[in-house]
Amino acid sequence: MTDIRVLGWARTPIVPIGGALAGYAPHALAAPVIASLLAGPGVLAKQVNAVIAGNALGAGGNPARMAALAAGLPDGAAAFSVDSQCCAGLDAVILAVGLIASGEAEIVVAGGVEAWSQAPLRAHPPDRAGAAPVPYDRPAFAPDPARDPDLLEAAALLAAERGISRAAQDRFAAASHARALALQRAMRAEIVPVAGLGHDPYARPLSPALLARMPLLAGNPATAVSRVAVAPSADGAAFLLLSSGSACRRLGLQPRYRWLGGRQAGGAPEMPMLAVLPACAAVLACANASVGDLWGFELHEAFAVQALAVAADLGVDPERMGRGGGGLSRGHPIGASGAVSLVRLLADMQREAPPGALGLAAVAAAGGLGSAALLRKV
Repeated sequence: MTDIRVLGWARTPIVPIGGALAGYAPHALAAPVIASLLAGPGVLAKQVNAVIAGNALGAGGNPARMAALAAGLPDGAAAFSVDSQCCAGLDAVILAVGLIASGEAEIVVAGGVEAWSQAPLRAHPPDRAGAAPVPYDRPAFAPDPARDPDLLEAAALLAAERGISRAAQDRFAAASHARALALQRAMRAEIVPVAGLGHDPYARPLSPALLARMPLLAGNPATAVSRVAVAPSADGAAFLLLSSGSACRRLGLQPRYRWLGGRQAGGAPEMPMLAVLPACAAVLACANASVGDLWGFELHEAFAVQALAVAADLGVDPERMGRGGGGLSRGHPIGASGAVSLVRLLADMQREAPPGALGLAAVAAAGGLGSAALLRKV
């Protein structure tokens, strides 16, 4: 069974940590999004076979199960959580497609959620009696420390190797914010309000004078990564409702997209931001498509230098990436970011693209992982 359809999509606002969503646990962010998905195409809660949720910072448990129950799904619905860090939200959708294609499910809710503001404190156990636990910010993503750079340092290295100037990075970030502001009203249609907030609040005008005052975070001055060129840590959730084609026909559901393929790939851990490239190449090849065939391309831009390097390698005009801005102008809710990118792509295509148009969403993750999904508008 390869006839997989997308029935709906939705997300919360994406809000930098400490903001309006700071008091919400993962399931409290995910539940209203899931409930809204079921209300849209008329799918009953009892018809959902499973919920799959990407989550990177929940520190165990099963956020997908919590979200399913909080959204009012029956006890019999399966639920499992995925942690592939930044790729988790998109990976959850790809796994949902596999579950449906295998015949094990007909209707699945999949996406990602991150309550970064609520993330538990992390620490390694003491190495001897009487010693204190050792706090840490992030786990290792490669067993060899030499292959596991800090992501900010990896971004600065990529900028230096490619000769991508600080000015070019800052200009791209400013353009991302400008696109987000220009499309802010239209994006309300895809957002389920939480805490009374129905838009992404981070985007703002960035003048040349303001860009010049941004602090430098890493790298040599000419190609340094500035504060504005890095997506801020954020809270948020995004989910899709997927179905088999046979279930759509039997239940009288009206799909809006056909799934053409999803691919997950690995790359060099030392340069994790480029791991998205083999995933994009693989998913385009599976559909015998090229970059030139795409109506839209939505890359989660964790760093401006990443977006510029990926655009150059794929041959995509950076201005075509992220019609409503990207992670730089919204924020980076790790486990949800890939799903947010996919929701953004589908919302833009639903509003503007003709039937038959192709869209590609992609995301890279620490450790050298990349995921990509290709869809066709019905």
